[in-house]
Amino acid sequence: MPISQGELERRVLDAIRRGASMQDIADLKDADVQSPDAAIRALQDGNARFFSGSASRPELGANERRAQIMGQTPFAAILACSDSRVPVELVFDQGFGQLFVVRVAGNVIGEAGLGTLEYAIKHLDVQLVMVMGHEGCGAVASALLPLEQIAQEPANLRKVIERIRPSVEHMPPIRDKKARMREAVINNVRQQVAVLREQDVVREAEQTGKIRVIGGFYEIGSGAVDFLIDDEDLRP
Repeated sequence: MPISQGELERRVLDAIRRGASMQDIADLKDADVQSPDAAIRALQDGNARFFSGSASRPELGANERRAQIMGQTPFAAILACSDSRVPVELVFDQGFGQLFVVRVAGNVIGEAGLGTLEYAIKHLDVQLVMVMGHEGCGAVASALLPLEQIAQEPANLRKVIERIRPSVEHMPPIRDKKARMREAVINNVRQQVAVLREQDVVREAEQTGKIRVIGGFYEIGSGAVDFLIDDEDLRP
């Protein structure tokens, strides 16, 4: 059962007075979340605080920061876009050591990002993996451009766009531009989740119930995250 912030601070101070090592202090803090469903609730609750204007902005005291030198216990790994308007820890109102975040344009699955998520699953025992897209994503917008325009982009950027294009190539016509962009971003989230679930480490962890893999869509204007949790929500 998670301990309160006040109780944790009291235990840390007592340990310091006893001359405890940094490992002893690190061991005082267990992972705050113990199941995939609890991890989803923690993100939902944190985002509710954020978009309602009641975020706690959790911070650590000096002694707790020192304790984290010895290890980390994040409860979720999140693959998000590098967009400067998407500060993941703030959006979910989470503090030091709670989220393991991978950020890349278009929140696409590539070798480095996949290896990073595999590390989180195998060595950090995260309970949840989320792929989160966002309103007005520039990388997704680029994937909607004509091929001749995409061909003018730098080679490595084209590779990012090529990972997005399968999710937007066969979209039905949508006249409203904002609605079309939202659908394209969510389609890309679904596509990246599908790719992620095909990887051996992820598939095994999800099949055994160790983790859940979900998606999300962050609305920059409101600050709210729409969670894509059920299979129907995530179907490409």
